[in-house]
Amino acid sequence: MRAVWYEEKGLPADVLTFGEMPDPQPGPGEVRVRVMVSGINPTDSKRRSNGRELALHPRIVPHQDGAGIIDQVGPGVDEARIGKRVWIFAAQAKRPFGTAAEYTCIPSDYAVDLPAAARLEDGACIGVPAVTAHRSLFADGDLNGKTVLVTGATGRVGRYAVQLAKWAGAKVIATGSTAEKRDLAMALGADHAIGTGNLLEEAKAVASKGIDHAVDVAFGTNIDAVTELMRPNGTIATYASDAVARPSLPFHLLMYKNINIRMVAIFDMPEDAKRQAFADINRCLAEGRLKHHIDSRYKLEQTVQAHEALEAGAVQGSLLIEVAKA
Repeated sequence: MRAVWYEEKGLPADVLTFGEMPDPQPGPGEVRVRVMVSGINPTDSKRRSNGRELALHPRIVPHQDGAGIIDQVGPGVDEARIGKRVWIFAAQAKRPFGTAAEYTCIPSDYAVDLPAAARLEDGACIGVPAVTAHRSLFADGDLNGKTVLVTGATGRVGRYAVQLAKWAGAKVIATGSTAEKRDLAMALGADHAIGTGNLLEEAKAVASKGIDHAVDVAFGTNIDAVTELMRPNGTIATYASDAVARPSLPFHLLMYKNINIRMVAIFDMPEDAKRQAFADINRCLAEGRLKHHIDSRYKLEQTVQAHEALEAGAVQGSLLIEVAKA
């Protein structure tokens, strides 16, 4: 099969190889998916650059997300799954075969049936971002009637957090650094869209009584303002703190307000939480409740350029690799 892989950590052009390798075969409890579209996320480039799993696997085909058609099943999997269109979750988490190849083998539960209303390219957008958004929102209870702040609301995770929070009946305050991003956040369903220059004051202007829940992409940068905004017994869910890797916390205010800090890492979250995320996301897909934004598309042989674009900060929406030959 045609595939892209790396055998050492480093920059895309230095370590990513495009070529032919043997087709994988599904093991017990697995399905093989003929990958049509592969999705790239920041976690994929970070794994390649730091070589996180090369001690476990000498060759890694990257990318967690994608969509395609099941063409084989392993022992213990119902053969009726053959021919099903699916979206893929966590293909390369602790495994050597991601979706940057014509075939990948994954646990059957992680090949999620794609609703008829959804396109394969929609399925390739949602895995890591939508499941991260779901976990950030729903790990700590019902949000119906709650006020939710979503920072970075037009980013990969943020856009799904806005839409899923509205689906759950929350009032959503979204942040965006430009007027264009704030307009997009409103189009996604946010009740209010505010700037990022003075988060505390702008949020207070639209939520004078505070917020119940935050989904935060910049934990270290925002923790003081978000803590001030939180109502007692609320939750701050965060999945990134790139600008401030070792944040300092307003400990006493967090304690007095009894604030829960929810760290979100989806690959090792409980399996029942994953299943619930898959079910809710599929329900929203079937109902046409999720809007996707595809920034750019590349061919499989252009995976180096795709990784370079992602790392240059040039990608604002989903970045897809068209794996199947035209």
